[in-house]
Amino acid sequence: MYKSFKVIYQESKNPTPYKTKEDRKLEYEEWVKLNGEKPNIWTKLLSLKPLSAEKDLEIPHAYDGIKELNNPVPAWFNVLFYGTLIFAAGYLYYYHIGEHGERQDDEYKTEMAKADLAKQKFLAKNASSVDENSVKVDPSQIAVGKGVFDANCVACHGQNGEGLVGPNLTDEFWLHGGSVKDIFKVVKYGVPEKGMVSWEKNMSSANISAVTNYILSLQGSKPANPKAPQGEKYDAAVAEAAVAN
Repeated sequence: MYKSFKVIYQESKNPTPYKTKEDRKLEYEEWVKLNGEKPNIWTKLLSLKPLSAEKDLEIPHAYDGIKELNNPVPAWFNVLFYGTLIFAAGYLYYYHIGEHGERQDDEYKTEMAKADLAKQKFLAKNASSVDENSVKVDPSQIAVGKGVFDANCVACHGQNGEGLVGPNLTDEFWLHGGSVKDIFKVVKYGVPEKGMVSWEKNMSSANISAVTNYILSLQGSKPANPKAPQGEKYDAAVAEAAVAN
């Protein structure tokens, strides 16, 4: 909006006086009094003082015109410092003088003893477990193995082992060996580069042994629409002779 002639005339008659450095200083001090004297949580926590109290904090000596302020250590720091000393004294008495608790070296021995007991329990629990070196052909496991196969293997190998994404399991040709140990190893460790997953973490060794025996029982079953042979023909007699030599 444009100023009226009357307003301009009044301003010319009473111009705003020039503010000196002292005037600006007084205004700042007034502003501090109005806005800086009310301590907030942060100010209380750090024991901060307003600028207006600076003169009261000056220590009565100066070096080369430089004065020092008497700023005490914040209360929270003193609480933390003395609390640490009290804790250290209690810790020293409890663990070293009174010997009520275990020291670090004793705790280490206790944990090692617990770990040894846990290891013994684990070995005792798994003493009857089967691996690729102890697995054997056992027809009594075929029924259990069929249930494991139906639940986990049909998506890749077909309902009757005829082969889909995975190879045909009913012929004499094998990609990674056709012995009971070879099949057990493939099921257990998988063949990642061929898309065969490892079942070691999702299937017990007993179930791996059972499904291995079921797969062996599929030999010569001649299902409908079998997948073409893959790999090399496996002859048990030849393989056993090679191992013996």
